[in-house]
Amino acid sequence: MFHCACRQEGVEVAFYLSRMFIDEKVSFHYFRTIDELLVLAQRYHLDLVIIAGKDDFIKEIEMVRLMKEHIFLAIIPTVLYHPDPPESVLVSGFENGTDTFLHGQWREKLFRSQLNMVAERSRRDISVNPSTWLPGPALIEKEIERLIKLGADFGVCYADIDDFKAYNDYYGYYYGDRVIRLTARIIRDVVFDICRVGFVGHIGGDDFVFILPTDMVGIACENVIKTFDRLVPFRYSDQDRTRGTIQTRNRRGEVETFGLLTISIAVLVNQKGNFKHVGEMSHMLADLKKYSKSLKGSNYVVERRKKY
Repeated sequence: MFHCACRQEGVEVAFYLSRMFIDEKVSFHYFRTIDELLVLAQRYHLDLVIIAGKDDFIKEIEMVRLMKEHIFLAIIPTVLYHPDPPESVLVSGFENGTDTFLHGQWREKLFRSQLNMVAERSRRDISVNPSTWLPGPALIEKEIERLIKLGADFGVCYADIDDFKAYNDYYGYYYGDRVIRLTARIIRDVVFDICRVGFVGHIGGDDFVFILPTDMVGIACENVIKTFDRLVPFRYSDQDRTRGTIQTRNRRGEVETFGLLTISIAVLVNQKGNFKHVGEMSHMLADLKKYSKSLKGSNYVVERRKKY
């Protein structure tokens, strides 16, 4: 399913788009404000955002600027359309971050090719994990640096699926990837239900990061764990789920019995500017992650020390 978010002001671009993609499975979502767009982006994986208008085009370009300043919205390819823009509007559109600027009479074949090209280029973006479409390591680091510079109080939560390799070896990569996608959706839905300005990223494999204000960390972690523990058992066969274990070879090549998947979350809180750069937080999170994974079952552990 191809998801496209549209904003149109005095230009019925949605009509042309629906006709242009009539032979494909495309879902159109409409918004007027940046807050409405953020809700759509948190609910769906948006392949494109198309903003259309005419006249002075100030609101439309300002919308693009706000998108590109938002760490979550910035990764979505953005397209502008104006039927007859002056050169200054074209220049301003690109200077503020639009990925492509369609203009002039609506040319179905040409515009369709351009939109497909923009969407495909976004899929190759190395800053986004191709499996979950969540921001990858570069954008995770950028978001933490941004919050540190702001002097904000926030918690970085590092989530890791316990014994995922055993599950992946036992069921195969196809089912392993389904668990990764499910975990991404669980974390994403929980975080954004609790905090509209939260952040969710995918480091890679079964490692995720989510970031929230400090007072929301506990409830977010509790709900991620509760939802994970409720849903993940259904990624097992009836027989394995009833038994509660699987048997496969461990990293030493020995046959070992593993319980059902659980999730461990290491939490590091930055308060009153006690951390100055990402490296300090990354080092402490790595150690805390090892400790949280040593505990039995799904859990979250909050590091109370400022730094070491």
